[in-house]
Amino acid sequence: MPPLQAFEPRFEREQGCTEAEWLGWLPGAVRDHAWRRTGPGQAHVEIDGGSLHLQWQELPPRRIALMCMPRMRVEYRFEGLDAHARSRFMQYFDLYMQRGGG
Repeated sequence: MPPLQAFEPRFEREQGCTEAEWLGWLPGAVRDHAWRRTGPGQAHVEIDGGSLHLQWQELPPRRIALMCMPRMRVEYRFEGLDAHARSRFMQYFDLYMQRGGG
């Protein structure tokens, strides 16, 4: 795996997927960490004595010529995890969520 990247305790991203796809990938992305949906567009992941709160919202699709890509805004909020633990978790999470080219 590549070197660890730094992740702030709280950040937002745009994901190129539908909510159904996101929810289908989420169990694999969090590996063996316990997680649960806490409400519409929300989930909580237990990570080594800390946690990750996820909140998402579907956005209008991005259109480029004839291509139409679904989009979601996802907020990541870590609690009780140091920088190394956040980076270690996100390294696998990002690798699992990566789809398509490259």
